[in-house]
Amino acid sequence: MSSFILDPRLRADGPPLLDLPLCHVRLVDDARFVWLVLVPARDQLVEILDLSPAERTLLMAEIAAAGAAVREVSKCAKLNVAALGNVVSQLHVHVVGRDPGDAAWPAPVFGFGVREPMDEATLADRFSKLRGALLRA
Repeated sequence: MSSFILDPRLRADGPPLLDLPLCHVRLVDDARFVWLVLVPARDQLVEILDLSPAERTLLMAEIAAAGAAVREVSKCAKLNVAALGNVVSQLHVHVVGRDPGDAAWPAPVFGFGVREPMDEATLADRFSKLRGALLRA
């Protein structure tokens, strides 16, 4: 992971949560949604197909673990998982807990409204709960 460089726009989304065997995981600082971003810690990746077959398998396992953590913490009705890359080309995967009636429902969360940063206590609580749930997943 020594040569891995995270795109500054992904860095600005929120604090680092932890590193998994393949992915660097960040908590998106938006009070409206429980939202993680997984970034495979490899250089020059744009598409999932840029990963080796073994890395693609590991990515799916890490997405499943992140999804389980988001579901445990948020009690969401639906998980949204997406690797769009239209704005930030560095390969990254969003895992977002969704509920009918949330700020963007039923539309995608991307580009919807204005991000609402969490207050310090909420951010610390969400961070702790998601990190713990992800370590157990």
